[in-house]
Amino acid sequence: MNNAEILRENYHKIIEQLPVDVQLVAVSKTNPIQAIQAVYDAGQRVFGENKVQELVGKYAALPKDIQWHLIGHLQRNKVKYIAEFIDTIQSVDSEKLLEEINTQAIKYNRVIKVLLQVKIAEEETKSGLELHEAKELFQRYLQGDFCNVEITGLMGMATFTQQKEQVAKEFSYLKQLFDQLSAKKKLSTLSMGMSDDYQIAIACGANSVRIGSAIFGERK
Repeated sequence: MNNAEILRENYHKIIEQLPVDVQLVAVSKTNPIQAIQAVYDAGQRVFGENKVQELVGKYAALPKDIQWHLIGHLQRNKVKYIAEFIDTIQSVDSEKLLEEINTQAIKYNRVIKVLLQVKIAEEETKSGLELHEAKELFQRYLQGDFCNVEITGLMGMATFTQQKEQVAKEFSYLKQLFDQLSAKKKLSTLSMGMSDDYQIAIACGANSVRIGSAIFGERK
């Protein structure tokens, strides 16, 4: 099999395992244009990138009906480079970043969809809003701040561990917050789970998963 056929087979294996109501974000970071095009040709339309510079280049080179999701840490001074075309920014981890996204969205007369990234892992390296910060930001949003942003849900990354119980506990914690905020204003997206733990995430209520290596292979 050539590389495009392998990618297509990997992609269809994942799609067959996902419930119909779970969105797949194919994490294409560090993968070349040809690989993304092959997965696009197989039917995928939602792709995730974690670096702005890489995303901008891929946006220019690939079909324009791709919905790009920024899933990595985003610096405020980089928002302007993606504000014109980004579908969803999944990694909003501060009030200042949300304000900047709103400012740039106004310039392009757009409403940009975002997810609040909540820190659920015990690892220090994982970033995200603390529980109280997420609630406060969401309250400001409900009061009419950030008019050119739509908070559509929450994103979280579990601890990298073989302890499935801990992973499930962290995902369930985020699902509880999702339900609490949804009671105030209906949220649509709970983004949890990657190639190693997406099945646990779905069992805990995720309806969007970010899968890279299971489709594209291990990153070099």
